[in-house]
Amino acid sequence: MRIDLSADPVDLTAALVDVPSVSGEEEVLADAMESALREHDHLEVIRSGDAVLARTLLGRDRRVLLAGHLDTVPIADNVPSRREGDLLYGCGTSDMKAGVAVMAHLAATLAEPAHDVTLVLYDCEEIEATRNGLGRIERTLPDWLDADLAILGEPTSGAVEGGCQGTMRAVLRLEGRRAHSARSWLGENAIHAAAPVLDRLAAYEPRTVDIDGCVYREGLQAVRIGGGVAGNVVPDLCEVTVNFRFAPDRSLPQAEQHVREVFDGVPLEITDRSPGALPGLSAPAAAEFVAASGETPVAKYGWTDVSRFSALGIPAVNFGPGDPNLAHTRDEHVDVRRITAGTETLRRYLA
Repeated sequence: MRIDLSADPVDLTAALVDVPSVSGEEEVLADAMESALREHDHLEVIRSGDAVLARTLLGRDRRVLLAGHLDTVPIADNVPSRREGDLLYGCGTSDMKAGVAVMAHLAATLAEPAHDVTLVLYDCEEIEATRNGLGRIERTLPDWLDADLAILGEPTSGAVEGGCQGTMRAVLRLEGRRAHSARSWLGENAIHAAAPVLDRLAAYEPRTVDIDGCVYREGLQAVRIGGGVAGNVVPDLCEVTVNFRFAPDRSLPQAEQHVREVFDGVPLEITDRSPGALPGLSAPAAAEFVAASGETPVAKYGWTDVSRFSALGIPAVNFGPGDPNLAHTRDEHVDVRRITAGTETLRRYLA
């Protein structure tokens, strides 16, 4: 299989979609991308598992890293791609093969960019974090992630989204005493004990924070509740799972402290946590990109791998042609006009 990286990024997006690459099954697409990138002599190309990395070595004052994941969620009868007017349909069109197509096209066709360019196309982003290819690269090839700015091609509908929120999940455990429901006064209903917890959540007032002109609105929500033994038993256990989405000015310890303060007196266990990412838009390379885009940056609502770059001290933004509201849907699609516009924006900046 041959992929032509010099092709129009719209056609390139369709070609990438037509190569299935569900998480853990990216090898065929990674092979094709590696071969395509090796056709361009100005790039140093290496392979890490099913991740493909390429970079220029021109001695420029700055280095810009373009990153995107090759994998998709499971296919839902939406491969191969199909075109209807300005809309290109198919699994991964929005999240994020359109972004990958734009970045790979520019890395391959800009032999003399104004900034040195690193392209990182990685695997297993859509599944558990322990398998994320970007994490593996950070551990084994850290020098390949050195940059003055990282641009992640996650879907943003063509907007520049700075940083990302942090996320934390906790399970609150309410205990009671089991009894026959006909003699309920002999027990203590753990589900009833969850009512004060839900009252705290209903009354919770989220914080709003402005960082580099990006406004992050926090949120604390119950996302799961479980309890009950049988239809005639007073339950002795109820568990409420909450998700805290927090602004990137909070560290993980600060976020945990806040959650514990909100639910003071209720036993809880933190089950999952990922730090947010500061937008870093005041950094020179980031400011130049914002100026080239002509966009007013906004906050990224949700967590993305820009968090990994932020942890390394690298300013990072999300910028991709896909629509985040269409990610993972059966009718996932991308407006091809955004692919063209996004390509020109990045070309102006890099060239």
